[in-house]
Amino acid sequence: LVGAAAACRRTPVIFNFGDSNSDTGGLQVGLGFIRGRPYGRLLPDGPIGRVSDGRLIIDFLCESVKASHLSPYLESLGADFTNGANFAVSGSATLPKTVPFSLFIQVLQFLRFRSRSLDLISQAKKGSEDLINEEGFRNALYTIDIGQNDLYLAFFANSSYSQVVDKIPLALAEIKGAVKARPLGCLPQAHTIYWNGSSPVDEFGCLKSFNTAAKEFNKGLSSLCDELRSELKDSSVVYTDMYAIKRGLIANYSKHNFEDPMKTCMACGCQACGDACQSCTCQTCSEGPLYISWDGVHYTEAANAILASEILSTKYSMPRVKFSKFCRV
Repeated sequence: LVGAAAACRRTPVIFNFGDSNSDTGGLQVGLGFIRGRPYGRLLPDGPIGRVSDGRLIIDFLCESVKASHLSPYLESLGADFTNGANFAVSGSATLPKTVPFSLFIQVLQFLRFRSRSLDLISQAKKGSEDLINEEGFRNALYTIDIGQNDLYLAFFANSSYSQVVDKIPLALAEIKGAVKARPLGCLPQAHTIYWNGSSPVDEFGCLKSFNTAAKEFNKGLSSLCDELRSELKDSSVVYTDMYAIKRGLIANYSKHNFEDPMKTCMACGCQACGDACQSCTCQTCSEGPLYISWDGVHYTEAANAILASEILSTKYSMPRVKFSKFCRV
């Protein structure tokens, strides 16, 4: 992650939209939903709204371009919006669009943030010199990581594979930028809940139906980015194949010295628990980079660091745009 930072001459402005994969405290400040330790146990300030034992992918990406970690948009105390804001909230999806905090709502929040910032600058209000100006918004890096919950919740509602796939065009219609989904069938929680002993799995124990749906979703996202690239001539629209990146991590887990990818660091009883760990007693692994999955749904800091490095390599991006592009003079 050092190489990109060394190439930076200015701190880029970053705006992020998404779900728990990149939520840096949105759910905590928005609904008062506080996760205590062992969440955030690797962070110097302890639990600060991240669903992991430490840093998320978005944190590593910010560090790679010398940017501060993004403050959640709804944070009222101690927030720093000089280099952007994070609108991501855990549990978010693209549909239904009017339910907080869907992608649609996050975009509305961003539009209000932008309008308010420019209004205060035009009025020369006290402190407005630290706000993001028109040029800052125009040249900013916008990252979107959402869609996983649309598919996952459809499977959770016992929808058939064909019913889940039928929802993909509706979700894509709500997505206006590069967006990423991951191999859902390789989530330990999905395996625990849905595998009945006869459900088809691949050589790594991942549920085939979940992963096939995720691949169909990503295929649509790639096509959507192609369309946006032709429509938004003044923007760089980049599609990053997070499915391939995360699938590669799972397939090569031993190379990175991880345990079985179906094992979780934190679990309730014998099952992966995800957010259910809020209401039950959990066993947590000792500190150290041994696990890919933190709680059956979310990734550990060690896994997130590897995923961020793969993103920064641009091997899985189309076009292959270096992050350092956003911090040049």
